[in-house]
Amino acid sequence: MKSLISNLLIGGLCLVIVSACKQGKNETNISEYRVMKVSLSDKKLTSNYSASIRGKQDVDIRPQISGTITEVCVKEGANVRKGEPLFIIDQIPYQAALEIAIANVKVAESNVATARLTAESKKELYNQQVVSSYEMQTAENAYQSQLASLALARAQEVNARNDLSYTMVKSPSDGIAGMIPYRVGALVNPNIVTPLTTISDNSEIYAYFSMTENQILSLSRQNGSLHEAVSSMPKVELLLSDGSVYAEKGKIDAISGIIDQTTGAISLRATFPNKERILHSGGSANVVFPYDKNDCIVIPQTATFEVQDKKYVYTVENGLAVSKMVRTFSVDDGREYIIEEGLQPGETIVAEGVGLLREGTPVRIKNEESDVFAKQ
Repeated sequence: MKSLISNLLIGGLCLVIVSACKQGKNETNISEYRVMKVSLSDKKLTSNYSASIRGKQDVDIRPQISGTITEVCVKEGANVRKGEPLFIIDQIPYQAALEIAIANVKVAESNVATARLTAESKKELYNQQVVSSYEMQTAENAYQSQLASLALARAQEVNARNDLSYTMVKSPSDGIAGMIPYRVGALVNPNIVTPLTTISDNSEIYAYFSMTENQILSLSRQNGSLHEAVSSMPKVELLLSDGSVYAEKGKIDAISGIIDQTTGAISLRATFPNKERILHSGGSANVVFPYDKNDCIVIPQTATFEVQDKKYVYTVENGLAVSKMVRTFSVDDGREYIIEEGLQPGETIVAEGVGLLREGTPVRIKNEESDVFAKQ
């Protein structure tokens, strides 16, 4: 009897031990996750956009007449002023053409004077009934014809003067002269493919970049209209190709009204001062665009996962993972998301390792002090 009771006690004790072991084993199977409690904060995100740099004005210099270059008046890379001579094209034939045009004007003026005297004389004789009306009208017509010839001669003189002036190719604006592929003796004409040089006005620099249609729509909604969006856009920075940030900030002052059908993007222009001539037309850089969001929820991207192009997070409710769909701000910096819908301040979410979770998975907090995004 005593042996039976002992065996029963031993068996019961074993069951308790086994049950406790299983319970301990199950508890150790619950993984630990770092969580965070979200709250409202003021955050500034930045986004980089590839940009091409252009001068305020890049003018290709081409001749307006044909001829041989007799003098190159500027050096490559030199600063030039508006109206400064750059090239001189052989002036002799155009000077001769001008002299011929001047002589033709004088001949035409003489012909007009003679025709006028003849017409006046015929009119007087007609009044005295000496000549017929036909003779009088013929003389008047001849006078009008000579006037037209004089006008033509004067127009040809103007053209000849213009052609002569075109032999001196001048800079249309202040700027810096580019490379000069032509030298003295080169024959040039208005149809040359390669310009004589290019004058770049780099006192201001334009950085052209693109945003997606959704980003522009988001900015327009925030500001009420596209025009208001442009006027209220913050100043932007320029990240140069060597990794340095340009000292001067720029302002976005133009947005294209046309969407590129190939890329679905819209072009924007930011203007930067360039008094020191550090930036050069034709270069490349990145426009750094800041986004200031007040009283918003910001979470790390590691706290999200995607299902069919929709973003979700796992909140912790009663120790279990519960998925929630969220809508993020259209722009991010590659590290964090601004949450516009789906989360409320005070909720706790899993901050990392969400790829290992499933709906209803038990969650043990890795440390008791959860990360809190507090208002700054």
